[in-house]
Amino acid sequence: MFAVITDSLTEKYEKQMLETSRIDAELSMATRIQADMLPNIFPAFPERDEFEIFASMTPAKEVGGDFYDFFLIDDDHLGLVMADVSGKGVPAALFMMISKILVNNYALLGGSPAKVLEQVNMQICKNNHEEMFVTVWLGVLEISTGKVIAANAGHEYPIIRKADGQFEIYKDKHGFVIGGMENIRYKDYEFTLGKGSTLFLYTDGVPEATRADNELFGKDRMLETLNTYPEVAPKELLNLMKDAVDKFVGEAPQFDDLTMLCVKLA
Repeated sequence: MFAVITDSLTEKYEKQMLETSRIDAELSMATRIQADMLPNIFPAFPERDEFEIFASMTPAKEVGGDFYDFFLIDDDHLGLVMADVSGKGVPAALFMMISKILVNNYALLGGSPAKVLEQVNMQICKNNHEEMFVTVWLGVLEISTGKVIAANAGHEYPIIRKADGQFEIYKDKHGFVIGGMENIRYKDYEFTLGKGSTLFLYTDGVPEATRADNELFGKDRMLETLNTYPEVAPKELLNLMKDAVDKFVGEAPQFDDLTMLCVKLA
């Protein structure tokens, strides 16, 4: 009898291990698929010397809900996206991929950022039974002039540094989150990046990174880090920010996805 029970428990354990292995393999594949959805080859535009761009996303779990994107709409216009989906894990990752595709597709059609966000919101609200939402900052940089037209659907404020200046938070007007309500209207606004200027975009995983005593990294530390190294290239700046966050958090587990994008005009 004891041998029968032992064999049964062993078989049950082996099945559980196989199932765990299968889930791990699927999550690993999902991680790779999600990473491949984001622009991840740098330098991104080696033939363009007017600007330099770099971005990164470090998920808190195997897959994340944050996403960034950048793409040439035409030879003189660069689309820039930073977004954060509600929730975490696989549901957020699926919603992230849908949102990214919609923003990209509508932006490539040439509409203003506000119009693009309205169209994306309309599509997502049609079948959003799980009531998820996504915050999105969308900007279009006119490369020849440095003019940026942008719209903000409930996302973090962008941070801008003018040449020979300091990084400062640009307090734009927030619209409502994407997926939260039908028939929302968004507003475009403009600012100009001169030669040598830098734009830094991020999700709340940066200022809300939390250490063991529950203290947040915060926007003051974020600005301090940026202004300690104001002249460095985008890739180095993002690496320095990640190092500063990791050092602050220490051994505490990562609470949220950590996503950043930086573009600097030559």
